[in-house]
Amino acid sequence: MHPRQVLLGAQAAAAMLPVCDHYSGVEVRMRKSLALQAEFVQRLGACVFDVTLDCEDGAPVGGEAEHAALVTELVQGLDLSGPVRQRVGVRVHPVDHPAFEADVAHIVGNVADRLAYLMVPKVESVADVELAVQALDAAGGGELPLHVLIESPLAVHRAFDIAAHPRVQSLSFGLMDFVSAHGGAIPSAGMGVAGQFSHPLVLRAKLDIASAAHAHGKVPSHCVVTEFKDTEALRQAARQAAQSLGYTRMWSIHPDQIVPILEAFAPPAQEVDTAAEIVLAAQAADWAPISHRGHLHDRASYRYFWQVLERAHQTGCVLPEPVRHLWPTAPGGGVNHA
Repeated sequence: MHPRQVLLGAQAAAAMLPVCDHYSGVEVRMRKSLALQAEFVQRLGACVFDVTLDCEDGAPVGGEAEHAALVTELVQGLDLSGPVRQRVGVRVHPVDHPAFEADVAHIVGNVADRLAYLMVPKVESVADVELAVQALDAAGGGELPLHVLIESPLAVHRAFDIAAHPRVQSLSFGLMDFVSAHGGAIPSAGMGVAGQFSHPLVLRAKLDIASAAHAHGKVPSHCVVTEFKDTEALRQAARQAAQSLGYTRMWSIHPDQIVPILEAFAPPAQEVDTAAEIVLAAQAADWAPISHRGHLHDRASYRYFWQVLERAHQTGCVLPEPVRHLWPTAPGGGVNHA
């Protein structure tokens, strides 16, 4: 059996999500985002970032139906015939918005089999998730996973229950709505790079969401960095999200943010080499305990080091030659992350 099935079991599907979720809602940017994703797939042999086409913030007021039609057209135009498919999702309007049902009916009804997920914003409760599931199923999207946005104090309080729903695959933190939901109790600095990692209420919300996601085998996705021209600020935020807060995925709102996010979430090259050695030795031992460089390893550490290799592949790293066959589409080259 493939190490993914042996070591991850039911969590295998969630573990395969790309670490970067790139958002765009304006037509020219949506087209450029899809073209850039296709370029990365061709070069790396892996889909290293998702593209989420945005109806919530992308559609002009009064033009929701036309925007949903445009998004549907873009998804229908994708070439998905290659060995690695592009991964595209759609953010629809919230379940209490007048355009929600029409969004789902038109987009999912026409391109459900070409979508990777549906993102639902402003989810407040399990009841909201159920409303989204009912709309999905009615439109023929019964197999489509849900990604949900947690954007209020009450939603954070209910994050564990929301994460437990079987159709939910990922939880994202909606920073700006979360801050504004406090009616001025959190200063505007809480929406910036420095404030979002230092204000106690914001930091607690991030930790609660990450904890809820991991408790149920789901993917926690970190919020945006609005200072999109400040590459170093983005790098620092991504590193902190990945290394200190337990996030395994992060939003991008500008193409220049994609590679820094991949770099921040990529494992160090030395750890990738060590992971390859341990996983191959474990496989040769039929997953029984082994000794590696004076340390005992068993299924628990095998799982960790396999996830290191998965993350390396997901972020476009150069994989050690002995393990490349585990990803048949991966080329010998890749991105040499620092």
